[in-house]
Amino acid sequence: MTRGLAFALAFIASFALAPSYVLAQSQAFEKKTYNYSEWTKGRFAEAVTVVNPGKWIFLGGIGPEREGDGIIIHKGDFQAQCVYAWQKIKKILAEHGATVNNIVKTTTYVTDIRHFTLLPKCRAEAIPDAEVNAGTLLNVSQLAWPDMAIEIDVIAVTAK
Repeated sequence: MTRGLAFALAFIASFALAPSYVLAQSQAFEKKTYNYSEWTKGRFAEAVTVVNPGKWIFLGGIGPEREGDGIIIHKGDFQAQCVYAWQKIKKILAEHGATVNNIVKTTTYVTDIRHFTLLPKCRAEAIPDAEVNAGTLLNVSQLAWPDMAIEIDVIAVTAK
């Protein structure tokens, strides 16, 4: 047996033989957000770290499609579409045992970049006490369906 392999086996065995309370203490869930630039504070986190995640939740393409039939609602009203999308996100996360404070990353797609200034207002209206997360904003020429002004992808992480 090589020296490296012997070391690896001894390392693994030390965890297998460790008392369970030691392992439990070393696996505490922790989520932290960081801002390095003053202008980003309160808008989005420049970095989010998660230690010992238990469950990852990926939401793709949440927008103004009405639940049930998928018809686009609030045509021509960016603010209402944005608030509706965030309400759906909140509801879907809850179905998986998470809240908006478990979000670590969003990607927001808009069809008109002039709505950029409305995004903080929308978020504050839909989810007033939510922590900021890492995020990316993209302006695209069109989304999946005509009359969609916004679509949001979400990654959330919970302790279990």
